[in-house]
Amino acid sequence: MYKEQRKAIYFAGGCFWGVEKYFANQPFVLATQVGYANGILQDINGKSLTPNYNNIAQGTKTFAETVEINYNADGVSLTTLTKRFFDIIDPISINKQGNDIGEQYRTGIYYTNNRDLKILKAVWDEVSQKYSQHLACELKPLENFYPAEIYHQKYLNKNPNGYCHINLKYLNKKFPLIDKALYPIPDKAKLKKQLNQIQYSVTQENSTEKAFTGQTVNEFSQGIYVDITNGQPLFISDDKFPSNCGWPSFSKPIDEAVIDEKYDNSIPNMPRVEVRSSSNSHLGHVFNDGPDGGLRYCINSASLKFIKRANMETSGYGYLLYLFN
Repeated sequence: MYKEQRKAIYFAGGCFWGVEKYFANQPFVLATQVGYANGILQDINGKSLTPNYNNIAQGTKTFAETVEINYNADGVSLTTLTKRFFDIIDPISINKQGNDIGEQYRTGIYYTNNRDLKILKAVWDEVSQKYSQHLACELKPLENFYPAEIYHQKYLNKNPNGYCHINLKYLNKKFPLIDKALYPIPDKAKLKKQLNQIQYSVTQENSTEKAFTGQTVNEFSQGIYVDITNGQPLFISDDKFPSNCGWPSFSKPIDEAVIDEKYDNSIPNMPRVEVRSSSNSHLGHVFNDGPDGGLRYCINSASLKFIKRANMETSGYGYLLYLFN
């Protein structure tokens, strides 16, 4: 059975109710928990005390309302999660998010693995370029984390009309199933060495392979079809159908976010819609003559690599096995 690559990151973004709800909606986030992080609370004798909602601001070092995020790193990258975190906060606001004011509402990114720092710093630096002020968002190792009271956990699920400082356009956003950050675009020099002549000609020069010559035209085993240039998942066998057109045909992509559609008038008096991958590789065209009046994504075999279901886990695609259930 597939075992996910489970990792954790801690985000402080103001009131933890909305931050928790936002990340719980993300694909491949496995679990979320709200709590109090990176503070110190002691009694008069210097003995450490457990923080709670009423005393987190009373410590010698104030705790921040924080969300623990456990995620499957096979399916979503730390880069993407961090960028989405910056979407919902004001990173230059000091000790204030939404209507909440106080050090406990400061913003912060707290990590437990030093190898994550380079990734987090790259996103932090990218965001900082957008502002003339220094970012108020902390970037520090996690010093401590105490889960909050039960009634705070999944608060907005229990109280749908409860307070939330996050813009609803983010809270209700449908996130892409496939994380593009996991599949970077290779440069053409590498592709020239990596691909054979027909693969390069199709993906990089917009050629079309001859009908019925592709390796996956008659492939109907269970599995996924990935971009030959960078391995990004594009189509699943469940959506493949025999069309007798000479090229692999699919009713839809795994996720609309993995493809781009562009108007194509390269053939006079024959306007078409070209299909390209998010790596900007030519895939084929889409037509309105699919099953039951639906779509037909007519794709060159040369632009695809087929991964059988039995080989998906060892090939790094185990996180998508659930699509067959």
